[in-house]
Amino acid sequence: MLVQLQHRLDPMPSNPETQIPNAGTIAFVGGGNMARSLIGALIRGGVAPRSIRVAEPDAATRDALARDFGVGTHAGNADAVRGAGTIVLAIKPQVLEAVCAELGRAIGDAAPLIVSIAAGIRIEQIERWIGRPLPVVRAMPNTPALIGAGATGLIANARASADDRARAEAMLGAAGRTAWIGREDLMDTVTALSGSGPAYFFLLVEALEDAAAAQGLPRETARMLASQTCLGAGRMLAQSGEAPSTLRERVTSPGGTTAAALAAFDHGGLRKLVATAIAAATARGRELSARGN
Repeated sequence: MLVQLQHRLDPMPSNPETQIPNAGTIAFVGGGNMARSLIGALIRGGVAPRSIRVAEPDAATRDALARDFGVGTHAGNADAVRGAGTIVLAIKPQVLEAVCAELGRAIGDAAPLIVSIAAGIRIEQIERWIGRPLPVVRAMPNTPALIGAGATGLIANARASADDRARAEAMLGAAGRTAWIGREDLMDTVTALSGSGPAYFFLLVEALEDAAAAQGLPRETARMLASQTCLGAGRMLAQSGEAPSTLRERVTSPGGTTAAALAAFDHGGLRKLVATAIAAATARGRELSARGN
């Protein structure tokens, strides 16, 4: 589904400030949707396809990556990561421990930058599984990176140099906006907010569509108006630099239709419900981390 979405939507322009410092060879372990989106963004930003390798066990996925982007592909992880300056861990958290142990043997005495986009897995776990200290950046992107509109939280360990941090930021910035997070425990909140956030947005649009259709509006029209309204509001918020409360107040006339709808949201406890949802997702992220201990 996400691959189909990527082919239907034109990517947003790449960030013009995403030159990758001292990139060398970038090896992706895993060639799924998120890796694909990052690879596409890097190439649109000027990274040479020949400097990117991908380890992916599925032959059809390897063929598609090689055909669509011209990158080198490998069935085995060791072949892809050997000699790479940056290794991007783009695999499921459940298999990361075994993969890290394999990578530790494959890289030998080299000290590549490790960038992990695995949800819930802490930097300390990655270092322990690889078997020795390395510069590590943990990142949490989200699916809008597929169209160059991602939001990514980043945190680095003490071994990551300024150059390492700049490299990781540029790589993830090629697919959207980035923010450095001060404490690693807050990455679970990042996961709950922006990592899972697109699903909350889709649920809102779904609910708006259903409500309008129930009032008699044709469903296709309701979907278009709901999605375009949310898109426009999001762009206004991102580009204006103003607080969402300011923009909300500006469109809310006393006694008007917007005020009536907002009063209904307040009566239903919307803010409390959102806070409960974020807390639940954050707690689940912590559970995923704890399982790796």
